[in-house]
Amino acid sequence: MYTNLLLFLVAIFLFSINSVPETPLLPAYLSFPAMLLLLGGFSLLATRLFQRRPERANAYFKTEKQLSVLAVVFFGTTLYLCDPKYYLMKVSLAGTMPALVNFVGLLLFVLYLSAMWRAGRQSYELVFGREYKPFAFILSNIKANLPIVLPWVVLSLLYDIVALLPFPLLQKAVASQWGDLLFFALFLCFVLLFFPPLVRTLWGCEKLPAGYLKNHLDEFCGRHDFKADFYLWPLFEGRVLTAGVMGIVPGLRYILLTPALIETMSMAELEAVIAHEIGHVKKRHLLLYVLLIGGFSLLAGVLAEPLIHFLLSLDSINSLIFRGGVSAETVITLVGALPLLLFMLVYFRFIFGYFIRNFERQADLFSLSTMGSSEALVSAFEKISVLSGNIKDQPNWHHFGIGQRIDCLEAAEKQPGIISSHNRKLRLSLLAYICIIAVTLVGIRQLPTEAMAERYQDKFAEAALIQRAAQEPDRALWQRLIGDLMLNKKMEEKALLAYEKAFSLDPSNPEVMNNFAWLLLTSENLSLRDTVRALTLARGAVTLQPKGYILDTLATAYWANGLVDEAVRVEKQAVEVDVAKRRFYMAQIMKFSSLSYEESIQKQELSEKKEEGE
Repeated sequence: MYTNLLLFLVAIFLFSINSVPETPLLPAYLSFPAMLLLLGGFSLLATRLFQRRPERANAYFKTEKQLSVLAVVFFGTTLYLCDPKYYLMKVSLAGTMPALVNFVGLLLFVLYLSAMWRAGRQSYELVFGREYKPFAFILSNIKANLPIVLPWVVLSLLYDIVALLPFPLLQKAVASQWGDLLFFALFLCFVLLFFPPLVRTLWGCEKLPAGYLKNHLDEFCGRHDFKADFYLWPLFEGRVLTAGVMGIVPGLRYILLTPALIETMSMAELEAVIAHEIGHVKKRHLLLYVLLIGGFSLLAGVLAEPLIHFLLSLDSINSLIFRGGVSAETVITLVGALPLLLFMLVYFRFIFGYFIRNFERQADLFSLSTMGSSEALVSAFEKISVLSGNIKDQPNWHHFGIGQRIDCLEAAEKQPGIISSHNRKLRLSLLAYICIIAVTLVGIRQLPTEAMAERYQDKFAEAALIQRAAQEPDRALWQRLIGDLMLNKKMEEKALLAYEKAFSLDPSNPEVMNNFAWLLLTSENLSLRDTVRALTLARGAVTLQPKGYILDTLATAYWANGLVDEAVRVEKQAVEVDVAKRRFYMAQIMKFSSLSYEESIQKQELSEKKEEGE
């Protein structure tokens, strides 16, 4: 279950960061056959792998795990080659329901898993002794895994539905800084109230029949001030030796027991297992799971933007565009996706894994304290180890290995201080976790995010434009944009070269002529100025496109050439054309009337000398 959680998270993440291209990599008549070819290839691979494995439970699970990872790889390849998101946008109701696109995209990943389950059906039947029709077997696996993604599906659809509702106040509340908190509260209500009975139904659990066993377990729970309903859990046909607890609210709380566990354990061992599950509830582990998942969402949300800005501002990243020939869009996707994907994997594998391992240990120690001895729980673990294929020494990233759990119980029985020490360790770990999140949130607010964004935009825009100019050397647009960028960065010689090239490629482009003329009129490097050529360029630009800012350039060119009356006349035309900038144009008229172009140059030189003296 925990491994599948990671795999589904990766699949959801891959689809969410997959951008919708303007045009797909492959046309539709090739995209869909390629998708079928990938699915068929994976299905063939799955069939061969299952055929080579011996009919043992461990071998079946190992093969299924390997193929699940491969399904993620094939799914990612499908996203890249076939652009399914491009075609799925047609079901998003004109972009108003992106959750539908994400949901259907996830079904594509489930399609790969279904191919794996179909290939493994016969192996499963041999291992677990039950026959299935192909569709029924696939459906049973989907129902088993649906609880993993159900909260995400519900939350995503809820966001989209609220956005469509004709309630402005509600939408304003959702858009506010408390909107995410509101949705998290609703999600928590869903988890507390609806999730446990829904999962119980999906997994096909049935109530433990009335009788001696149920009465005894109810009485045991009552002695420890605990109330829950007991259900039989048909996990892998009920032949897996395990138990679980769901639900925080007493009336909606269930302890699940597999039939194999009931048949195998003595009454004392069952009591020890139940005490372990009670420990999860008493120590509030189910609520802490929600905290840990919410903490990931919070950290990912606040770290994503500054991290992307920082990475895209690095010269090494931009060199991928300059020298590596990687497209700017690909770099944005990789920089935006890979660090967050890595963070997600590290978080759930190590941070989340650390806590859930130690929650399990705390529940084990709670069982020891409740039972007064480790004998029954150790005996239960020994049976599980032997009957599950001698897995005592097998490591486990989310529960500790069975051997490690037995060693800890036996040590704690000899030294009871281990129990309080472990409880203290967990309290301190949770406190440190909360403090780290709080410090991160405060620290992120102190970062100069606007400056980081500006630095990234400058460097990345330059790299992207130069790459586009190299790819399309005959397009004046890219050279003009490079000129604009260089001018904005005060790199006037490079701007001049770019404008020269843009003008040579498209001598009738008014934007090129206007921007080129402005540089020739206002360059801080006086050696680059050429007022006569600027006037020629500005006249041509106004003839083609008499906009306010272009008329202002022409007026400045007249003024620079000593034609003040013409400058004032044209600037007045700019006022009529572009009323919104009237104040600026009127200030220009006053400057033209009171100051000559040469005097403005002298004034600029004096200002520069004064700055150098200071």
